[in-house]
Amino acid sequence: MRYKGQVRLGRKTKELVKNLKSREIAVIDHPDLDAVGAMQLADSGVSVVLNAADSITGRYPNLGPELLLERGIVLIDRLGDAIFTQLQDGDQIQIVQQNIYLNEHLVASGRLVTRDLVLSLMEEARKNIDAEVFQFVDNTIEYMQKEKQLMLADLIIPKVRTPIKDRHVVVVVRGINYRDDLRAIGAYIDDMNPVLIGVDGGADALLEFGHTPDLIIGDMDSVSSETLNCGAEILVHAYQDGRSPGARRLSELGIDYKIFPAPGTSEDIALLLAYELGAQLIVAVGLHSNLIDFLEKGRPGMASTFLTRMKIGSILVDAKGVSQLYKGKAGILPIPLLIAAVIPILLIIMLATSWRDLLRLFWLELRLFIGGLL
Repeated sequence: MRYKGQVRLGRKTKELVKNLKSREIAVIDHPDLDAVGAMQLADSGVSVVLNAADSITGRYPNLGPELLLERGIVLIDRLGDAIFTQLQDGDQIQIVQQNIYLNEHLVASGRLVTRDLVLSLMEEARKNIDAEVFQFVDNTIEYMQKEKQLMLADLIIPKVRTPIKDRHVVVVVRGINYRDDLRAIGAYIDDMNPVLIGVDGGADALLEFGHTPDLIIGDMDSVSSETLNCGAEILVHAYQDGRSPGARRLSELGIDYKIFPAPGTSEDIALLLAYELGAQLIVAVGLHSNLIDFLEKGRPGMASTFLTRMKIGSILVDAKGVSQLYKGKAGILPIPLLIAAVIPILLIIMLATSWRDLLRLFWLELRLFIGGLL
């Protein structure tokens, strides 16, 4: 394998993708490359990714390397820190197999990541998942004790001008498969005109599909400046002591904002905001919801998310994977398939929901299902 191209370097993948151009070579330092980071790299149009770190350490089966290979992107890892000390943005390099050259001088040698290698490493990583689960559960229980009062009782909800009471709310995070899920509920959004909340890059995702966010909530580290200027109301997620690194960026851009001090993740507080302000129904798109999601996000546990979902569960519908309910040609609605898909959902929500909420949730699930057929 031989390749020539221009490099762009960034130790933080989410910062690097903001500046990457099509066909450039991305140089990253990202152990256990996660799916969202890989998706952003692929979407930027890069042809090659050079990773100073180990793309799969074996801690858990991370999805990033597999996603890059599926998109036809070359991945070379284990290059070491020399790749950063000897290269600069704009350098024209040559890649021969797993070797990196600058002006015919060998800069670094790494490992060419192949599909067979990924399959082998993923199998090894799956064998270690039990140990990760045990540690993850222990951390979750420990932090639940610390955060339960803050998340469920002492959280101060800022006042917003966007009317939320008795309305449907869609909370969007730019997680894996967010495009499929947003596409599947497009008809629902057009019909119901819900409040649209983008969590950091989720605001960009909404605009990507032609929907202007009403609120943007988050650290403001992965949302574009163009989107921040779309006219949405902005709440900056801050530490509990009020410190907010993201506020500086907004001040420099001259954009008005409010501070939202809270523990937990930005997506947690977006859900709690909608709940506390009286949302009738909350539809979640792209949210992190399982062990791999949280390990890829670098979270040692999911205390705040567990507490949040326990509190608001009766009005929460997770759209994750709704686009996978049915795949096939559009046409006459397959009634048996519809019944088979909806009955399990009904049985679950009947156990924890009033009849009024049950009918509302059933109607939304029906809309979501039909949306996947169109």
